Amino acid sequence: MQRSSFITKIAKRTWVRSYSTIYALSSAPGKAGVAVIRVSGPQAKKALTETVRGTTPLEPRQAYFRRIRHPVTNMLLDRGLVFWFPGPNSFTGEDSVEFHVHGGNAVVKSVLEALGSLDQFRLAEQGEFSKRAFDNDKLDLTEIEGLADLLNAETEAQRQLALRQAEGGLRKPYEEWRNKIIQCMAVTEAVIDFGEDEHIEDGVLDQVLDNVIELRDAIQYHLNDSRVGEIVRSGVRVAIVGPPNAGKSTLLNLLAKREAAIVSDTPGTTRDIVEVTLNLGGYPVVISDTAGLRKSNDNIEMEGVKRAMSRMDLADIKICLLPLTQNEIDPIVQQVLDPDTFVILTKQDLVTTPNCSNNTTTLLEKSILDQLQKKGVQKIWTLSCKTGQGVDRFLNDMIDVLKSTFDDALASPALITQARHRQHLQDCLVGLENYLALPQDEVVLGAEELRYAANALGRITGRVDVEDVLDVLFSQFCIGK
Repeated sequence: MQRSSFITKIAKRTWVRSYSTIYALSSAPGKAGVAVIRVSGPQAKKALTETVRGTTPLEPRQAYFRRIRHPVTNMLLDRGLVFWFPGPNSFTGEDSVEFHVHGGNAVVKSVLEALGSLDQFRLAEQGEFSKRAFDNDKLDLTEIEGLADLLNAETEAQRQLALRQAEGGLRKPYEEWRNKIIQCMAVTEAVIDFGEDEHIEDGVLDQVLDNVIELRDAIQYHLNDSRVGEIVRSGVRVAIVGPPNAGKSTLLNLLAKREAAIVSDTPGTTRDIVEVTLNLGGYPVVISDTAGLRKSNDNIEMEGVKRAMSRMDLADIKICLLPLTQNEIDPIVQQVLDPDTFVILTKQDLVTTPNCSNNTTTLLEKSILDQLQKKGVQKIWTLSCKTGQGVDRFLNDMIDVLKSTFDDALASPALITQARHRQHLQDCLVGLENYLALPQDEVVLGAEELRYAANALGRITGRVDVEDVLDVLFSQFCIGK
């Protein structure tokens, strides 16, 4: 009896929490010209009737300039704009209210405290407004993920990618594929249930087979995207490698326009990975400075070399810096050179120095270029990390490389942006492949494989079995979203 009472209390508390009216600051905290406070839930209109008093009714989705008062003390809190959004035509699908007030900390605090004095009102949790929009079928998971990415976008490419996803760019093709699989599953189950008793048309399973092959090919093509969406979302990873004292840290500081890495004439100064994030031509680029590549008896330095090699393997682009001070490229550096490597030949200056004749410089460059040619390296720049000469040309060329690599792919309305999307698509593909591998008379097993494939796609948009995703997803939002 006690256990039953305890469970009842927990269930009641959960129900009250789910159906209570929530409120929060939806704009950025801190001093600002305007602050937006959002209210959503069954008692949302009470926030207006108790704080904005008057006889004139407020029409939906119209802005009204009103005095906002405390519902208990009647104290004037501020003057601002108020909006009334009756459900289901609101962001959350519930009755909603917005207060646009002055953005001072004291003003915001006073309005939030006033809302908290109302019965059945509570402060929203992180992402709770978006979660209610999902629960009320206003947004699916891909659109919510796109919304979160849009809030976090720092470059133009990230903004465009996130906006398309937030507007349903991924939902539409995934739902179309899922519906086609369900149609195939319905035909298969009809054959199971009625094949012996009813006149099922001949060849229906052949049509299912053709449809599954078409779906398999479409999803496989979608997966063969070189991970462009995921790369742009998280940033293009660039690793700077090369021998010690090649100017890697100096170049990083030049690109970052700040002292991000320690620069010293002592070889082996950089031991760990130093990262900076840049905006190149609208693309996010994460550049990593790494330890100089050479053999050493110093265990710490060799750990740095090991980490440099590991970071290079993870990089989307690797840049190898080679100083024009010696004829031979170190064997450990030669290991990282291949046709995809970007090579920068570094000089103290781009003009001839008093101690170095033109002939000597030419011979050094020719020796290095011959070795690079044998490795198939094609993208080569010459610059001075000390004076910065040649850096602008290198950056402009890098932007051209990024645009040629990603611009066409980003024009696609549907790009995979999350690792979980890729995993569920691969799971769907497994189900379709398993169906195609079965003998045609194994209709029961075939229907089960199609159900597995449909459920895998459903998990992307939130149609089925997504409880394990929800908490992680909504925790990425701020309190008022």
